[in-house]
Amino acid sequence: MAIQPEGTPCWADAMFGDVEGAKSFYGDVLGWTFGESSSEYGNYTQAYVDGKAVAAVVPPMPGQEGQSQWCLYLASPDAAATAAKIRENGGEVLMEPMQVGEFGTMCLAREPSGAVFGVWQGGTHEGFEASGVAGAYAWAEIFTREPAKADGFFPAVFPYSAKSMDDSGVDYRVYNIGEDTVIGRMQMGDEFPPEVPSYVNVYFAVDNCDDAVAKATKLGGILRFGPMDSPFGRFAALSDPQGASFSVIDMSTTEGEMPQMTDV
Repeated sequence: MAIQPEGTPCWADAMFGDVEGAKSFYGDVLGWTFGESSSEYGNYTQAYVDGKAVAAVVPPMPGQEGQSQWCLYLASPDAAATAAKIRENGGEVLMEPMQVGEFGTMCLAREPSGAVFGVWQGGTHEGFEASGVAGAYAWAEIFTREPAKADGFFPAVFPYSAKSMDDSGVDYRVYNIGEDTVIGRMQMGDEFPPEVPSYVNVYFAVDNCDDAVAKATKLGGILRFGPMDSPFGRFAALSDPQGASFSVIDMSTTEGEMPQMTDV
């Protein structure tokens, strides 16, 4: 697997106070199996689909207990240089670039409108070993209350060009690397309670959206939106029993015409 182009979503992990509970939930909903926890790296535990690494779960470090949430990592050839760009463009570096053994170098940051994301400079661990298949990463969107701040920040830090969705009634953009669309940006509306900050929403692929929702809610997850058909697939937004938001999408079930996008 080649190193991902700069700015490409390349990994996702989440901290959970109850790691065993998270493993049980996502194992049932997404079909994940789990490797051995790595005590050397804070009991970091990778999740697998058909033997390929797709995400990871980890207990919180002392002092970091709180709301569980998924963190999406964007690829960088030089995490230190990306951290400098983040600062230069109004972002905040929450965790300085830190080498994780031979696996790579990580950094955590917050963009100016408040969404937290990670930066990953791959070493022996380059990122997702599978994507777009059931149980694996499929897509992500930056949900923001201040789209102008996000739109100024991300293309300044990463080599993104942007396109805007026409005539949709929502403020939605996609960020591209060359011809490849890599991540979306959605303005948060009144349907989001005011206490919910800007965040990055990660979509995992499933074979059947309704079945995944039924499993998730039976296990204590909360349905936030959907299931809904779209030209991209049938999807739904959920929170897991520990409060981490995520979405599921069946990309084989599509409905409607693809929206028109305009360069901005």
